[in-house]
Amino acid sequence: MPADDPRQGLAILLLDGSYERAHYALVLAAGALAVDRPVLLFAAGHGVHALARDWHGLRDAGTDDTVQASGVAGFDVLRDAVLALDGTLMACESGLRLTGLAADALLPQVVVAGVPAFLDAARGRQVISL
Repeated sequence: MPADDPRQGLAILLLDGSYERAHYALVLAAGALAVDRPVLLFAAGHGVHALARDWHGLRDAGTDDTVQASGVAGFDVLRDAVLALDGTLMACESGLRLTGLAADALLPQVVVAGVPAFLDAARGRQVISL
């Protein structure tokens, strides 16, 4: 099976706005990309804060200091790795409306899309929900 076959890909659905779930979504994404699995991360609901330039709108964002102090990669490092390894980031239009977050508050690489676009892009991939 070719490396770019979508059946080998991973689609991560981030539904929650907690730091812990968003951080782990990035851990999974970076890990999959490191072993040449294409990754699509779709942030919905309050999870859209994870794709904002300033991600501190995540619940318990201050936990990042503790994570880094324990020797685990922090949020910025993981997110930068996902981008450097060509992960695809999508933010749900409804999530942006729900949170009051403007599209221009997101990282420039983020595609704003609805659920149908996510489902189409995720077709055939392993889906993990957090």
